[in-house]
Amino acid sequence: MGKLYFKYGAMSCGKTTQLLQVVYNYEKNGFNVLLVKPIVDKKGGDTVVSRIGASRKVDLLLGENDKLSDKVDIEKLDSIVVDEAQFLNKEQVKELWLISKLYDIPVITYGLKTNFLGELFSGSKALIEKADQIDELVTICSCSKKAKFNVRIVNGEYASSGDEVSIDGIDSEYEAMCPECYIDKVLKIKKI
Repeated sequence: MGKLYFKYGAMSCGKTTQLLQVVYNYEKNGFNVLLVKPIVDKKGGDTVVSRIGASRKVDLLLGENDKLSDKVDIEKLDSIVVDEAQFLNKEQVKELWLISKLYDIPVITYGLKTNFLGELFSGSKALIEKADQIDELVTICSCSKKAKFNVRIVNGEYASSGDEVSIDGIDSEYEAMCPECYIDKVLKIKKI
């Protein structure tokens, strides 16, 4: 039976680079893989773009209320790979889980677990609830410790409020931080 995978990590941990390698490997071996990203992710338009320069045009931009099964013939697919999965809604995650089971194909999703406030994205929450396998991809903070937080930077300042969705490189910038740096630099708490 197919599995639903959720691979998550802080910004710059290599999620998109790994995703592109997975898609490449499927295609190189003659498999029909569908590359999907939510339309809300404006970075790259209809292309998945990694920070190190690799890119690939997506096969499907998934709208906020779209059902994947209404857009493609699932029976012709060998795998589905989703970038920026944190932007999926609960029903889309449920559909991906069902597809993995009913069609016996792997569905591999990549995304952030938490937003810039350290809170779960709704898509990530649904993936944590439904995924058969969850893998954390790791990156480091500027202090060299393991980064966990995605810190939003607006006009050179760390943000502690704002809309949940603000696309990296378009609306704002992001930095991966460890908990200690997050407390010190963003929350600015010295002692409780």
